Amino acid sequence: MHWNKVRPIAAIAGCAALCLAIGLDRASAAELLKARLAQNLGPISGLAIVAKSKGIFEKHGLDIAVSNFTSGKQCLDTVIGGGADIATTAEAPVTASAMANQPIAFVAGMEYSDLKTLVAAKAGVKTKADLRGKRIAFTAGTGSEVYTATLLKSAGLTPKDVTLVNLRPQEMLPAFAAGSIDAFDTWEPHIANAKKALGEAAIEIDTKGTYSETFNIVVMRSYLDANPALVEKFIAALIDAEVWMKAHPDEAITAVAEAVGMKRDELAPIWADYIYRVRLDDRLIEILKTHSAWRLESGNHPPGAVMPDFSKVVVTEPLKKVDPARVTLSWK
Repeated sequence: MHWNKVRPIAAIAGCAALCLAIGLDRASAAELLKARLAQNLGPISGLAIVAKSKGIFEKHGLDIAVSNFTSGKQCLDTVIGGGADIATTAEAPVTASAMANQPIAFVAGMEYSDLKTLVAAKAGVKTKADLRGKRIAFTAGTGSEVYTATLLKSAGLTPKDVTLVNLRPQEMLPAFAAGSIDAFDTWEPHIANAKKALGEAAIEIDTKGTYSETFNIVVMRSYLDANPALVEKFIAALIDAEVWMKAHPDEAITAVAEAVGMKRDELAPIWADYIYRVRLDDRLIEILKTHSAWRLESGNHPPGAVMPDFSKVVVTEPLKKVDPARVTLSWK
C-alpha cells in the first residue's frame, strides 16, 4: 500500500523534471542565432553539409536553415537578392559580383579541387599539346571555361587551334559517348562518373595544377556589419567540421554521399581530390585574380569593369578572430 502511494508522487516528480528539461531545451533553441544558408548541394560543400548533419552549427549556438541549389552562382544570386544570408560559392560568381560592384564580403575559403580533362582513347591524345584540332567541351561562365583557357595556353595552343563546345557538365558524358566531342573539361564527380561509365574508352590526361576551383563563404557586407558574431560562429563551426572530417574520414564520406545523393563507393575514390580547409591565403587571391583576368580578356564582364581590389572584397576579421593562423595573406 505504501508503494502504491509513493508511485504517483514519483511519477509526478519525474514528469515535472521532464517538462522542465523540455522547457530548457526550447529556451536554448530559442536562443540560437538564426541564419539562412544557400548551399550548392555537392561534395564541394562538404564542410557545411557535415556542420549541419552532425549538429555542429547548434553546438556553436546557430540555427541554420539550408536551401540547396545546383550552382554557386544561384547561391550568391540568392544572397544578393535577399533570399538567404550566407552563400557557398566558387570564384566565378565572386569575380562577376565584384566587377559589378556588388557589396559582397568574402569571409573564408573552405575547399578547393583541380578541374580535369577526359579524352576519348581513340582520339590519340597523350598530353595536353595533343588537344590541337580536337573538339573540347567546357561550361561557359564557370571555372571550367577558365580552366580550358589556362590549359590551352599552357599547351601552347589558342582557342582557334581547337573546337570549343559549350555544354553543361551533365551533358558532357552523353555527347562524349555519342562521339560528338573528343574531350571535356570539368570538375568531379563528373569525371569519375564518366570514367566508370566508359571504361577503357576514356582516358584522363595529366593536367594537375593547371587550375583549381575554390569553394567559399560569401555574405553581403551589410549582413556582416550587422551580424559579426553570427558570421564568426559560422566560420568556427566549419573549422570544427573540418577537424571532425579529418578525424573520421569514413564517416565523413558516408555523411556527404548521403546528403548529395551519391553512392558511397562513387565518392570514396575521389574523396582525396577535395581539399577541405577553412582559410584565407594567397592561393585564393591568385585564383580570384586569374579568373578576373580571364573575364577582362574574354569580355565576360560588366561595361567599364576593371580588376577588382580584392583587399576590399575579402574580409579577414571574422576568421582572424576565430583562428588567426588560418589567415596567411601577404597583404593581411
